[in-house]
Amino acid sequence: MSLESTTKPISASRTVRVIKNLRWWMLGMFLLGVTVNYITRNSLGILAPELKTSLNMTTEQYSWVVAAFQLAYTLFQPICGWLIDVIGLKMGFLICALIWSVTCLLHAGAGSWLHLALLRFVMGASEAAATPANAKAIGDWFPKKERPVAAGWAGVGFSIGAMLAPPIIYVAHITFGWQGAFLLTGGLGLLWVGLWWWGYHSPESHPRLSDDERAFINQDNEAIGEKLPFFTALKVIGKEKKFYGIAIPAFLAEPAWAVLSFWVPLYLANERGMDLKQIVMFAWLPFLAADLGSVASGYLTRIYVRWFGMTRVNSIVASSVTGALLMVSLALMTLVKDPWLAIALISVGGFGHQVISCMLSALVVERFDRRQMATVNGMRGSCAWIASFIFSLIIGVTADTIGFNPLFVAMGIFDLIGAVFLVMLIAERRQRPANP
Repeated sequence: MSLESTTKPISASRTVRVIKNLRWWMLGMFLLGVTVNYITRNSLGILAPELKTSLNMTTEQYSWVVAAFQLAYTLFQPICGWLIDVIGLKMGFLICALIWSVTCLLHAGAGSWLHLALLRFVMGASEAAATPANAKAIGDWFPKKERPVAAGWAGVGFSIGAMLAPPIIYVAHITFGWQGAFLLTGGLGLLWVGLWWWGYHSPESHPRLSDDERAFINQDNEAIGEKLPFFTALKVIGKEKKFYGIAIPAFLAEPAWAVLSFWVPLYLANERGMDLKQIVMFAWLPFLAADLGSVASGYLTRIYVRWFGMTRVNSIVASSVTGALLMVSLALMTLVKDPWLAIALISVGGFGHQVISCMLSALVVERFDRRQMATVNGMRGSCAWIASFIFSLIIGVTADTIGFNPLFVAMGIFDLIGAVFLVMLIAERRQRPANP
C-alpha cells in the first residue's frame, strides 16, 4: 500500500491533494481505533491478579465484574449498530470512543469490586460499537470483491490490541501502579478520538478520495435501504433465515474469545503456575496468532475460489469451517503438561477463532444491504456476547472446583457445531460465477 498523491481540482482558486488507495488508509485508521478499544478493555484481565488482592475480590466477584462488561456489550451492540447506521460511522463511533476512553480513566478511582463492575458496564456499553462499526467501515469503503480480504485486515485490530495490552499494561503497572495503567490506556483512547475527528470522512464527502477510487468503491451499485426505527430494524432482520446462519455460529464461537481476553491470565497463574512476569511474556502469543488468522482468513477465501471454484459466499463459509477445525486445539491443550506447549495450542485456537470471527463479519457485509450492516453485525455481536456472558459466569462458579480443563474441551467442540449451522443456513447450493 503506497501513499501516493496527485492533485485534484476542487475549484478555480484551490486544489486538494488526493491519496491513492485511500480506502486502505481509512481502514487502517479504523483498525487503530479498534486496537485502542481492545487495549483499554483487556487491561482488566492483565491486572486481574493484583486487582483481586487490592480490592479484596473473590474469583466469583471478579466474574461479576467481567460479566458486567459482557452484559452491557451484549445489550448495546444492536443499539450502537443502529446509531451508526442512522447518524453515520464518523459521529457514531466517535461518541462511543469518547465515552469508553473517559470511563477507562475513571477505573483508576475504583475502590471496590462493585464500583469496578459499574464502570465496566459503562465501558462495555460504549465499546460495543466496535463490532457493528467494523461491518460499516468495510461496507462503506470496499466493493464486494475486496470485502473478505478487508474483513480479515479489519479483524487484526480486534486481536492486535489484545496482543499489545500485556506489555503496555505491565510497563504502566510497574511504573505507575494499576491506577496508572488505566490512566495510560484511557489517554490513548482520547488521542485516537482526536485523530478520528480530524482524519475520517465518509467516501461520499472525503476531499482526498479520487473520482476513480470512488467509482471503484461503488462499482456494485448496491441498493441502499431506508433508515428504520430501532425496533422495526430488529424485527425485519430477525425474520431473515440467513441472519441465524451467522448468529448461531457467533454464539458458539465467542466463549473462546472471552476466555482468551479475560481468563487466560488467571488460568496460566492458577493451573500452570506462572507469575505475572511470565504471563506478560507469553500471554500475548495467542493474540499474535489471532492477528495472523485475521489476515489469513480473507486470502484463504481466494484460495477456495481459485482452487475449488467456489462462489464468494461458499469460500467465506469454507474459510470459517477451516477455523472451526483448528479450534479443536483447545480441547487437545488439556492433554499436555508442558505450559509452553499449552500456550502454543491456545495460540492455534486464537488463530482459528479469528478466522471464524472475520468471516462472519464478511458474511454480514456480503448478505445484507449497506443500511443494515452495522445493525446486523451488532445483533450478531449480541448473540455472541450472550454466550460470552453466560460462559464467564459458569467459569466464575466452577473454575475453583472443577478447574478450566472441561471448559476448554467444550470450547474445542462448540465451533464444529457452529460450522454445521453455517453450512446448512448460509452455504449456496447452486454455483454462480465468482469474482475473486
